[in-house]
Amino acid sequence: MITVRHLYRYPVKGLSPEPLDEVRLEPGETIPFDRAYAIENGPGRFDPTAPKHLPKINFLMLMRHEKLAALETAFDADSQMLTIYRDGKQVARGDLSTRLGRQMIEQFFAGYMTGELKGAPRVVTAPGHSFSDVADKCLHLVNLETVRALGAEIGKELDPLRFRANVYFDGLAPWAEAQWLDGQIRIGEVTLDVFARTDRCAATDVNPETAARDTSIPPDMMRMYGHNELGVYARVIEGGTVRVGDEITA
Repeated sequence: MITVRHLYRYPVKGLSPEPLDEVRLEPGETIPFDRAYAIENGPGRFDPTAPKHLPKINFLMLMRHEKLAALETAFDADSQMLTIYRDGKQVARGDLSTRLGRQMIEQFFAGYMTGELKGAPRVVTAPGHSFSDVADKCLHLVNLETVRALGAEIGKELDPLRFRANVYFDGLAPWAEAQWLDGQIRIGEVTLDVFARTDRCAATDVNPETAARDTSIPPDMMRMYGHNELGVYARVIEGGTVRVGDEITA
């Protein structure tokens, strides 16, 4: 049986994940508050009055800024309060729904990311917008057996959180999730349309425990498999609740 093992959302692009036991999904939408905020790296192109998808290079992100992995965050969806910790100590806190709260977070990153910024950092958001790596509002799913198989091939146990998925599942043969492409799957009450495989970037080289770049996953995959795809993207077409432990059927 194919089973959901973990659910995550990432309230701020590039920062730490938030585990969930269950989540209510609506057709055509992401997990609520998934990538709802991002931190622009200097003078940016994002217009909150006319939001549109922008390449991730416009924002602070793990592909280029591994220091982000050394931070732990806690986000309260009701109050919009973001708290940032480093080595277990609180280093910043701000209500992202207010200008003052966003400024508190921006001030922290102005100091923390010194030398890696193109200008003053800016916390950005827009109602209903998600700062995903893809333009479609969707979920990212990763097969834990595929992660284990890749780790065995490169000779290193890999933390699945390197791949920053919303849904991690078990019980399917390695790489078999690619066969879901252009088909539908059902998770609990929810039906999803699988529309793309996930191109991996250098963000996967960052160890989420140590914040060090200790692998070269995308070039290793190209060398071994002739591609750098791991995971799939899927749109919600019938909504409902997804829970850890739910069965996945194709």
